[in-house]
Amino acid sequence: MPESGGERIRRAAYELFSRNGVRDVGVDAVIARAGTAKMTLYRNFPSKDDLILDFLRRRERLWTEEWLQHESQLRGTRPQDQLLAIFDLFSEWFERPDFEGCAFLTTMMAVNDKGSPVFQASVAHLARIRGYLRELAEAAGVADPDQVARQWHVLMKGSIMAAHEGDAGAASAARELGVLLLRAHGVPD
Repeated sequence: MPESGGERIRRAAYELFSRNGVRDVGVDAVIARAGTAKMTLYRNFPSKDDLILDFLRRRERLWTEEWLQHESQLRGTRPQDQLLAIFDLFSEWFERPDFEGCAFLTTMMAVNDKGSPVFQASVAHLARIRGYLRELAEAAGVADPDQVARQWHVLMKGSIMAAHEGDAGAASAARELGVLLLRAHGVPD
């Protein structure tokens, strides 16, 4: 069954926004990549913000849920192992030629208007990642899972930015700090 015009637009926007960011990609580029008419885009997405919000939801499903959460759970039996597995995944991700960084961070920085629905959606997606980290920290038995989740998320975001900068060992360095963080909170390796 052929793909609908709306789905072609979603796929094209996902590819372009992932690779080039939401600020640098216009709707004309999405239309050209999708091979659809402008009316098809606007029938499915009344504004560029609506298209970006759809991209962020898709990114959360594909990146956060189906990759990060799923794979970290497969790679570790204990919650602390699952937390550390995040940095193993990051190490592989950072080495990929198509490494594009965190779409939630780059979108939030590109929009930079705290009242924008796109900015707020980016923040909400990041909060859900912290929620996952909090669940793992709580299951690992730390006394303050909220604080550990915030600290772990700082390590994650910092390693992503360092990888953008060209630091090939960013994930390994973050993993080492993660081990120290877990030990500081009484979690055995």
